[in-house]
Amino acid sequence: MATQQRPFHLVVFGASGFTGQFVTEEVAREQVSPERRTSLPWAVAGRCREKLQRVLERAAMKLGRPTLPSEVGIIICDITNPASLDEMAKQAAVVLNCVGPYRFYGEPVVRACIENGASCIDICGEPQFLELIYWKYHEKAAEKGVYIIGSSGFDSIPADMGVIFTTNKMNGTLTAVESFLTLHSGPEGLCIHDGTWKSAVYGFADKSQLKKLRNESHLKPVPVVGPKLKRRWPVSYCRELNSYSIPFLGADVSVVKRTQCYLHENLEQSPVQYAAYVTMGGITSIIRLMFAGLFFLFFVRFGIGRPLLVKFPWLFSFGYFSKQGPTQKQMDASSFTLTFFGQGYSQGLSPDKSKPNIRICTQVKEAGYVATPIAMVQAALTLLNDASDLPKAGGVFTPGAAFCRTKLIERLNQRGIEFSVISSSEV
Repeated sequence: MATQQRPFHLVVFGASGFTGQFVTEEVAREQVSPERRTSLPWAVAGRCREKLQRVLERAAMKLGRPTLPSEVGIIICDITNPASLDEMAKQAAVVLNCVGPYRFYGEPVVRACIENGASCIDICGEPQFLELIYWKYHEKAAEKGVYIIGSSGFDSIPADMGVIFTTNKMNGTLTAVESFLTLHSGPEGLCIHDGTWKSAVYGFADKSQLKKLRNESHLKPVPVVGPKLKRRWPVSYCRELNSYSIPFLGADVSVVKRTQCYLHENLEQSPVQYAAYVTMGGITSIIRLMFAGLFFLFFVRFGIGRPLLVKFPWLFSFGYFSKQGPTQKQMDASSFTLTFFGQGYSQGLSPDKSKPNIRICTQVKEAGYVATPIAMVQAALTLLNDASDLPKAGGVFTPGAAFCRTKLIERLNQRGIEFSVISSSEV
């Protein structure tokens, strides 16, 4: 990517927010990585200089780098001030947008980046925003030669790149994958920042608009290769993991489906069917979740109920979400495992005339509450360093569509997000 004309290779927008501060720390680590052969000029951006300065000072203390605040640029800009967003985008090769919910605050950043020739990466888990941005801005981004890549955090790099990893490790043709997300916590339990909760509240409240958007887009259906993947019951038991599971309601299915559509139409790859679930342990956890789900679905339907859900996330989520987010101890003790069970056909065997004869199991796992900042920063560095392996023209892409030919998985493995094959066998 053309970085010579820009003062900063990376700009972290929203650096003083909950996730932004961890992204800032991760960029700071990369700046002094022993593997780095060139300089990495970067900046933080947001509304308040004092808050941005404090984030840099905390990162400096945590990383043992007292000179860090003087090495990083500070850009003052506001989501409500388009001119300030333009000035930020003009100075950046890649903007890392950490300001959500994206349905409210994401589009002005995308617009400013495209108009001013900067690429943009976000960590959005909101299908409606992701799909809307594609339809509104894909051609404009392609004309400018910039890359707009959404869902580049925990939503949905592990799932999207995990399916690609499974496809590449399959000794034949992969036709269907089920993934199971397992969250691990320490003695103090699990807690998630309420930014994810807000996105879910507004997304469920507005799901009719997503359905309307998809109907109006007239997308060609992706062909089904092999037997159609059957969806599990709302509560099902996974024998391989010895756990109950429920459908995963995040953006993963939407993102993976769009990636598979891109790979089929542009790279002539065999499309993979995909379904996503999250494990819940025993029946007690299922009952607790059912009560939380009923409360959520009841209140989200009504205009008077949604503000209550947003105001009291800890109460209505039964403690899973909070405005403060996880403590440092909770973050240090938390991790996730994403297990993929795939099926397909050995080379030379026709999917039209036989049953799948290969099974494969792969995993993506990470220790600590750091998957999103690591994934986001490595995606940005892949944009900078693997330009020849990106789609030839710019545009709006999923992570899998943008990075399927790059070294992103290798980079993630080196940073603690591990991709591995657990088993592969012919039936």
